[in-house]
Amino acid sequence: MSDPYKPMVIHKPQDRTSTVRTASQLNAAARSGAIVDTQRSGSVLNKAHHVNTDHRRIAELDRSDDVKPPPTIKHTVSQTIQRVRKEKGWSQKDLAQKINEKDTVIRDYESGKAVPNQQVLGRLERVLGVKLRGNDIGTALPVRGAKK
Repeated sequence: MSDPYKPMVIHKPQDRTSTVRTASQLNAAARSGAIVDTQRSGSVLNKAHHVNTDHRRIAELDRSDDVKPPPTIKHTVSQTIQRVRKEKGWSQKDLAQKINEKDTVIRDYESGKAVPNQQVLGRLERVLGVKLRGNDIGTALPVRGAKK
């Protein structure tokens, strides 16, 4: 038998780690003072990297040795912007102020060096009143509110 005068030591059971699956379980653990560590599972991270990737284009780039420059604005678009701006008697700076951009952006678009940005092209179309995208570049835009 054991000695009745020997002190008895009672150990508290160690906390077990458990996986929390819901937000309410996570909040309860945080309220109780437990140590909370959050991690994402590996499968979620891997899936996020493959969303909307163009594998054919990436494979083509891997096979090619040359570096392709980014696409620039078409020559017809740059000529149309310049022609209509001059017809209206505006400088590049005036046009830039009207579309809320820097005058270097207009200079790049008119010289054909700009990488096309659909938002900038849309604002240019509205201010100049001509189409700059699609097949009929340079034609007048229909007046807003007018019936066809």
